[in-house]
Amino acid sequence: MGCDIWSVLSSVKEAMYEPIGMWLPEHLIKDGTSKYVQGVEVPTGYTNDIPEGYDLIELPPCNLMIFQGEPYDDEDFMEAIGEVQSHIEKFDPSIYGYQWDSDAAPRFQLAPMGYRGYIEARPVKAIN
Repeated sequence: MGCDIWSVLSSVKEAMYEPIGMWLPEHLIKDGTSKYVQGVEVPTGYTNDIPEGYDLIELPPCNLMIFQGEPYDDEDFMEAIGEVQSHIEKFDPSIYGYQWDSDAAPRFQLAPMGYRGYIEARPVKAIN
């Protein structure tokens, strides 16, 4: 889309939260598009214009585990992302009664901002 994608997404007045980057599960990847996408959440039934080149998709409800790293210097964002992702890969959600459910919904990241630490979410489902 180009370098201004975040400004386009930030300009959506009806957005319910800040823009995010998402890694889509295979069943949500539209032909000719990427596994990694950016977007904003809008209310159900959203009917306003969608910027050219963007799509509106409906995601199923899901449970997520949110991970947040320590604050970091902005120029060190790649290291901060790698550190949190490394901890996530070692994390066992079963100690809280969950298991990873990567086919259910996208995993997502908020924009890396040093003052708040890197934030990433992964879909989970309850263990019966």
